[in-house]
Amino acid sequence: MSNKNTESFGRFDFVGKAWFFGGVSLVLVVASLIYLAVHGISYGIDFKGGTEIQVKFDQGVTIDQVRDSVAGLDLGEVGVQSFGEGNEFIIRFQGREGKTDKETNEILNADLGKVRGIIAEKFVASNPDIRRIDTVGPQVGAELKRNGLLAVFYCLLVILIYVALRFDYKFAPGAVLCLFHDAVITLAVFVLVGKEVNVSILAAIMTLIGFSLNDTIVVFDRIREVDTGNHDKGFKFVINKSINEMLVRTLITSGTTFVSALCLYIFADGTVEDIAFSICVGIFFGTYSSIYVAAPFVLLMDKLQFKKAKAA
Repeated sequence: MSNKNTESFGRFDFVGKAWFFGGVSLVLVVASLIYLAVHGISYGIDFKGGTEIQVKFDQGVTIDQVRDSVAGLDLGEVGVQSFGEGNEFIIRFQGREGKTDKETNEILNADLGKVRGIIAEKFVASNPDIRRIDTVGPQVGAELKRNGLLAVFYCLLVILIYVALRFDYKFAPGAVLCLFHDAVITLAVFVLVGKEVNVSILAAIMTLIGFSLNDTIVVFDRIREVDTGNHDKGFKFVINKSINEMLVRTLITSGTTFVSALCLYIFADGTVEDIAFSICVGIFFGTYSSIYVAAPFVLLMDKLQFKKAKAA
């Protein structure tokens, strides 16, 4: 393409690099799916069931001391995680199931009593304060996981129908592909750094889907507006001009949200930190996909529709 034509639709030829970045995106998505399938997802107690106890000490207590104190209590699989500034910990254990719900509750209460007792006995000088106890049964956890996956599926399905009705059927696959791309890569990165997936993280991913969709819809709106007066110049010209005109707006919106989430990630702890991390990753890939995945895929669908119409 000549410099004159490039300047006519804007500074950057995004569509000209679509095949390269499309290949990069395909590799990232496939690699993410393979990694999630092989490594598996580390679910929190929301999805796999179990008990979580958050305890804080006034004086310095190490994570090894807390782990050793609960190791011999016959609680099943036990994990201890540092939380906050170092004097706060989260103790997780799967617990044991009884033959009936009543027996399971009795076992759970007995296990909680053992944990409370050992903490009060071993760390009496550190003034332990149990701040939170969360318990989710295995059946409830499995149901939450199933409902969470269904929520994501129905969300993508409704978005597919919405975009198809609002714009055109050639826009819808690109939007859904873009959202699937963002969600899978963000989830893979989240698991890669060793974080657990729970209801809060699922909510963060759903939020990212909404954010990415909004960015994609803005670009699609601009494509439709530019196409009205430049249809004779070809759809490639229209897409390039639209993305160039929306580039500053996209970068400012995404950049502002990214900085806000980054501040939360740096200064917050626990669940807020994990949510902020997933949002930071999702915003980066969401902005990238709105430019290099969604819009160029519309061009591909337009070419397929043209070939189909020509063949008919």
